[in-house]
Amino acid sequence: MSKRSIFEEVSGNEPQERPQATPGGIDRTRRGARGAIRAWLAVLFALVVAMIVVGGLTRLTDSGLSITEWRPVTGAMPPLSEADWQAEFDKYKEIDQWRIENQWMQLADFKEIYWWEWGHRQLGRVIGLVWALGFLGFALARQIPVRWTGRLALPGVLGGVQGAIGWWMVASGVTQGEGMTSVASYRLATHLGLAFVILGFIAWYMFLLGREERDLMQARRAKEAKLFGLSTGLLHFSFLQIILGALVAGIDAGRSYTDWPLMAGQILPPEPFMLQPLWSNFFENPGLVQFIHRISGYLLLAFGVVVWLRGRGSAHPRSRFAFNAVFAALMLQMVLGVVTVLYAAPWQIAILHQLMAVCLWVLILRARYLSGYPIATSIKDH
Repeated sequence: MSKRSIFEEVSGNEPQERPQATPGGIDRTRRGARGAIRAWLAVLFALVVAMIVVGGLTRLTDSGLSITEWRPVTGAMPPLSEADWQAEFDKYKEIDQWRIENQWMQLADFKEIYWWEWGHRQLGRVIGLVWALGFLGFALARQIPVRWTGRLALPGVLGGVQGAIGWWMVASGVTQGEGMTSVASYRLATHLGLAFVILGFIAWYMFLLGREERDLMQARRAKEAKLFGLSTGLLHFSFLQIILGALVAGIDAGRSYTDWPLMAGQILPPEPFMLQPLWSNFFENPGLVQFIHRISGYLLLAFGVVVWLRGRGSAHPRSRFAFNAVFAALMLQMVLGVVTVLYAAPWQIAILHQLMAVCLWVLILRARYLSGYPIATSIKDH
């Protein structure tokens, strides 16, 4: 038997060519119109921000109860004649807000508050239409990326729920003989909270669609888990503060005590538990509600400093910048909060305070995203 080389094929068959790995397999799944979908989401994002601002102005001008019925379809048409206007005004005269607070109103005054509420509801219809046209258009064109159909459907579903919650909120103030002159504060907080949830989902999806799937999968391996967890906690804490702010706005608690850092010259406001039952003080006692909002703001600032210091230690420059932006927005929001109190919450400052909450919310989301999906930079980029 002759000697054989250890490198010789032992099968006796002709050597076969090995299959070659082909990169980019992830992106050969249905990529979809990621850029176009992202632009559509950006339009929705801007509309939801506008909705939050218009909703805040509707609340600050006490216009939210001017339309006493919920007509999702026919309500899109405003009154077109003086008789129609008078009919709407007569319906408004039947509720407690007019009877207790606004008997001085003439038809011209009613028209001013009516247009605010009508505009708020109309903007909601526009948002629903923009979502439906975009979603159905991309779906019919088969341009939605793999595993994105449910995600893109979610804002529309939540928007429908938001419309129902909006009427549930208004219905709490459209009363006769119950002494209600505004909507229930906890319903207002639910309405605003869901608006921020919808905005958060839209922003998160825009961040994800800004990069290819292969980039996200690679970036996820460098995830800064501790920083991601801290930013998630900060996101939840800021959401709680937003809800507390809505409770303050719902009962005009921001105008009840206008000194700072004390309240009526003391740490605790006078008679913080004067209402019965006891639990109602946490929703309806202006002094206690404002006090809780203040204390929560101080704690949020302290936690924000901890997260910022941790974020400064990130290995990624863009992540560090994102956490610097969060800290700057948080400080500005605290200053605006104090100014809002000192000037008894005029609508100009109050709406700026609410808009800054939107900015802070999105910046925290951005920092959280970059913690979970860091963007690597080369040495020459430093």
